[in-house]
Amino acid sequence: MTLNAKFLIFALSNINLKNIIAVESKVIIRQLDKKEFDELGIAGWPVWEKEESEFPWSYEGFDEQCYILEGEAYIRSIEGNYVIKAGDFVTFKDGLQCDWKITKPIKKHYNFV
Repeated sequence: MTLNAKFLIFALSNINLKNIIAVESKVIIRQLDKKEFDELGIAGWPVWEKEESEFPWSYEGFDEQCYILEGEAYIRSIEGNYVIKAGDFVTFKDGLQCDWKITKPIKKHYNFV
């Protein structure tokens, strides 16, 4: 066993699990089945379109739910990096500050909650 492996085992064995706090992600990406898509009324939500571009964005005082119809974008935030693309249902949580990099023109249904 290498010195690094021994150190890792020592470090892991000394973690106090009571001090670990679960943090909810501010970007949630999932797939919807047709029933859920219809129940949410997504087809009736407004549509937003944007060409390839980069810009900062923040979600203050609201969550945004969106269904990506076309395109692709990279979302960078302090908590991680995400790729969103056609077919994804995405929730951006209140308090998120991020940078958008749209790599393929995007079209999405959106709803603020």
